[in-house]
Amino acid sequence: MTGTPEIQVRGLHKSFGTNEVLRGIDLEIAHGEVVCVIGPSGSGKSTLLRCVNLLEEPSAGRVFVGGTEITDPDVDIDAVRRRIGMVFQQFNLFPHLTVTENLTLPQRRVLRRDKTQAAKIAADNLRRVGLAEKADAHPASLSGGQQQRVAIARALAMDPEVMLFDEPTSALDPELVGDVLAVMRMLANEGMTMMVVTHEMTFAREVADRVVFMDAGVIIEEGPPGRVITNPTHERTRHFLSRLLDPAMAEVQDDDSAP
Repeated sequence: MTGTPEIQVRGLHKSFGTNEVLRGIDLEIAHGEVVCVIGPSGSGKSTLLRCVNLLEEPSAGRVFVGGTEITDPDVDIDAVRRRIGMVFQQFNLFPHLTVTENLTLPQRRVLRRDKTQAAKIAADNLRRVGLAEKADAHPASLSGGQQQRVAIARALAMDPEVMLFDEPTSALDPELVGDVLAVMRMLANEGMTMMVVTHEMTFAREVADRVVFMDAGVIIEEGPPGRVITNPTHERTRHFLSRLLDPAMAEVQDDDSAP
């Protein structure tokens, strides 16, 4: 890995009361790299992602974005966050605003763009995600997949240098997942630095430069997706993937382990 990493995490710990969710995470993501973070529920994946944007305050450790330490008490966190786009499981769109208004409001309030400029950038990004015809629609009239693509367009309209995705397809019906993943593939092909918490193994295998497997608040293994997903070296990774890729087997194992 050459140059300054776009994202750098050093010795990251995060506790909620007595529950230690992250137990010493070290991770670097290079400019233009796509890293998919996988692991079981409760492994700390989403907490790690939220610490990278300082939506969660780390208990210990340091986080750098674009060479700036965001865990420095004196940092202008709002300035750093302007460089980071984040897409959540839920779409968080304003229901009373049109699609265009959902995209222009943060531009005007945060970046101080005028109405005309914000509207043009909104239209450009709606075209990027294949929703130009929905500019005047309200969120309630859109499918879940369309709403998630609007949320991605809203993040892109802020001109981020890094995109963070927290299980962006988990709230969608299966037939709506493909269009969202297609947009994410497009961003990866354009060279966007992306950190993606996901359970979509096909996407991780095809798009990620690296896959990170987490369990119990630590990174168990990481490497190229062809190795981590297809031929993992750690037994815990193999067990997780076997259950994820064969749900019927997971149900049998759960039944066998029940008291």
